[in-house]
Amino acid sequence: MNTANNIVPTDKIIIGIDPGTTVMGYGVIAIEGKQMRLLQYGVIHLSKYSTHALKLKKIYERTVQLLDEFIPDEMAIEAQFFGKNVQSMLKLGRAQGVAIAAAMSREVPVVEYAPKKIKQSVTGNGNASKEQVAAMLRSMLNFDNADQLLDATDALGVAVCHHFQNPAAAKAKPKDWSAFVSANKDRVKK
Repeated sequence: MNTANNIVPTDKIIIGIDPGTTVMGYGVIAIEGKQMRLLQYGVIHLSKYSTHALKLKKIYERTVQLLDEFIPDEMAIEAQFFGKNVQSMLKLGRAQGVAIAAAMSREVPVVEYAPKKIKQSVTGNGNASKEQVAAMLRSMLNFDNADQLLDATDALGVAVCHHFQNPAAAKAKPKDWSAFVSANKDRVKK
């Protein structure tokens, strides 16, 4: 159970990150039983910083601030997609790496999800638009102004996707039949 200074006790807190070097989105949700509750979402505007190194520093600092404020149990981050512009992909990968390093500095486990997986998980359609993802999240988490912060709702989508994937349950699954039999003796018929 996670409790931060200003947060009601919850089963789990998940932070989602949509990395970027111009705008980075973040979203924080609390899981209480089977219910999701929005804690915060927003963006970090990075275009005002003159160098790529300074942008990376700001990503790291703001991510650490969010981690220290919400004390999440897990962080989910959107994976890079393959594009034609190698320089853009390299910069995005650096931004993603800095956010992951921030989580690792606070010993917060990180899971990465592909953009199509996130869209599929949230909307049921891996080719959904950003606006469709935002509309579904607005319905799920009961908030307004989603269209104005699409990078923020993308980050919320990452957090919600992570919750729906339930990696803890996946890790608990037996790896082979002998492990299954050992873990489920009451289900084995002789």
